[in-house]
Amino acid sequence: MPHLAERPTTSEAPAPAPVTLRSLPGLYADLVKLRLSLLVVMTTAVGVAMASLDAIVWSVMGWTVLGTLACAASANAFNQVIEHRRDQLMERTKGRPVPTGRISVWHGWVVASLLGYAGATVLAVFVNFLACGLALLTLLLYVLCYTPLKSRSTLNTIVGAVVGAIPPLIGWVAMRDTLSAPAWMLGGLLFLWQLPHFLALAWILRDQYAIAGFRMLPISPGGEHATVEATVLSALLIVPMSLMATLLGMTGVVYSIVALCTGTWWVWLAFKFFRTRDRASARKVFLFSLLYLPVVLIAMVLDRQPELHSDVGSLNNVPVHLELRAVQ
Repeated sequence: MPHLAERPTTSEAPAPAPVTLRSLPGLYADLVKLRLSLLVVMTTAVGVAMASLDAIVWSVMGWTVLGTLACAASANAFNQVIEHRRDQLMERTKGRPVPTGRISVWHGWVVASLLGYAGATVLAVFVNFLACGLALLTLLLYVLCYTPLKSRSTLNTIVGAVVGAIPPLIGWVAMRDTLSAPAWMLGGLLFLWQLPHFLALAWILRDQYAIAGFRMLPISPGGEHATVEATVLSALLIVPMSLMATLLGMTGVVYSIVALCTGTWWVWLAFKFFRTRDRASARKVFLFSLLYLPVVLIAMVLDRQPELHSDVGSLNNVPVHLELRAVQ
């Protein structure tokens, strides 16, 4: 995840180091924001696992993860290419490959395009067209809506949260070829998780965002109060949303205990942020968000109850109906 820096800087971007074949893998990993892309893949894999019945189909899991990873990497590379001038103004981002000139704008553009085509092709050929469509929707929303909105409107956080809510849906439709209530629950959980996560980060880096010209909520008129209120509200909402997994029969009691305990602690941290309104409390909200998501998702997969939400008609819908008619 992104490195946190307390103080902004206006210093020039560091001189680019010589690019060698040995350095290219690391540069490409930075170009596609590999750690962020892997987080997207994790949520997609959870969607596949939760949509599976008795056993996970690992071939579907593999192709879905591979295609989604390529699309996520493409979106992140396009984002860096488009924002490279603003990235040069932020301590957190000025060392990235495109802002430093180690990867040119055209080089980055070609890599991003190839990754997008490859990801969409993998999903269309080896998974299904619905998964491919959702992945392309995520890519387009990130590049054409979220990225330009960052310098124009504080609504960029909401749009970014919508983008981040789609990957588990990709995993779900990869198995079920349709969207049902459990899938929307997964998307809702990811949507709500991103709000306190990104709002806390925007609070910590608000000075840097202001220098770079990004329109983040904490630096807008009246935005500081709105930021802490939205953080508390979204943290409060994530508790019942996470427990919906048990109510829908997706998970057992063990998961609900984990979700309730971690969610309650996150709410407590959000209330402390609401009271103190400083970087230290915002940092605690942000850092706990990095722990909350993997803990809850791992607990969800380990305690999944596929037999309780196996809605047979939603899995390979047409073949099931044809078999029933043949029996009749």
